[in-house]
Amino acid sequence: MSTQWNVVPIEREHLGAIAELEKHCFFEPWSEKALELLLAENAFGFVLMQDGQALAYAGMMTVLDEGQITNVATHPEHRRCGLGGAVLTALLDGARARGLSQISLEVRRSNRDAIALYERAGFSVAGERRNFYKHPTEDALVMLLALTPAD
Repeated sequence: MSTQWNVVPIEREHLGAIAELEKHCFFEPWSEKALELLLAENAFGFVLMQDGQALAYAGMMTVLDEGQITNVATHPEHRRCGLGGAVLTALLDGARARGLSQISLEVRRSNRDAIALYERAGFSVAGERRNFYKHPTEDALVMLLALTPAD
């Protein structure tokens, strides 16, 4: 098995592998059809592929100059290796290149690893959404990041 991996923009050919990754990461995974929204004009994302398998990905929807992160996912067997940070960095670089000024996301209050990842990237907690998540029911923290334009 190759040890080489690259973070690349999400293309239609990646959707099946990303849908498989979703199944490993979320109780209610997005289907390949639902993931097509990341191919829309007001969306983009990045995936880290290895040997045809998606190990991590991140997606974002945009409106005007604001972005909303849809998901950041890393395969459970490859967590705490920097892969989530790699796709998040690519996503934020892409947001800057598109001239976005602010990024928001929701994260489960109990997901300490994800919260730490977002804080390292510069996000801060701006509020909460009560009972936002199901299976199990849990509050979401709303996190925001103000971006400076790309050089």
